[in-house]
Amino acid sequence: MRLVPAGLVAATVLTTVLSVWLGLKVADQRGVEQRRQEVLAAARQSALNFTSLDYRHYDRDSHNVLDGATGDFKKQFAAQTAQLTKLVAQNRSVSEGQVLDAGIVRSDARSARVLVVADSKVTNTAAPEGQARTYRLQLDLVRVGGRWLTSDVTFVG
Repeated sequence: MRLVPAGLVAATVLTTVLSVWLGLKVADQRGVEQRRQEVLAAARQSALNFTSLDYRHYDRDSHNVLDGATGDFKKQFAAQTAQLTKLVAQNRSVSEGQVLDAGIVRSDARSARVLVVADSKVTNTAAPEGQARTYRLQLDLVRVGGRWLTSDVTFVG
C-alpha cells in the first residue's frame, strides 16, 4: 500500500515539473512575439519617417527621423540636415511615404535587421504633379534604453 502514495507523489511532482516547463515555454514564446512586433513597428515607423518629408515643416520631419535613429545613421543624417533643409526648401519638395510591407531578416534581444518596402509620392518644382517612387530598404535596428532605434539604412534591390 505504500507504493500507491509514492506513485501519486511521483506523478504529482512530474505533472508539476511539466506544467512549469510548459508555462515557461509559453512565456518565452510570448516574449519573442512581443519583441517581433516591437521591431516591426519601429522599422515601419522609421521607414515612414524617412520617406515622409515636407519642406513646409522639414525641421519637425527631420526631428522625427533623428528621434528614431542612433549611431552612425543618426550622425550622418544630422550632419546633412542643414544642407537637406536648404535643398528641400529650394525645390519645394514633399514626399508622402507609405509602408507596404516589412519583414524581419534576423533578430535577437539587442539587434534586428528588417527589410521594408515603401512607396512615396514626391512632388517638387521639377514634378509638380508628383512622381511615384518605390523604396526597398534594409534597416538595422538596435535596442537602446528600451526602444528599437535605426542604426543603419541601406537601399536594396
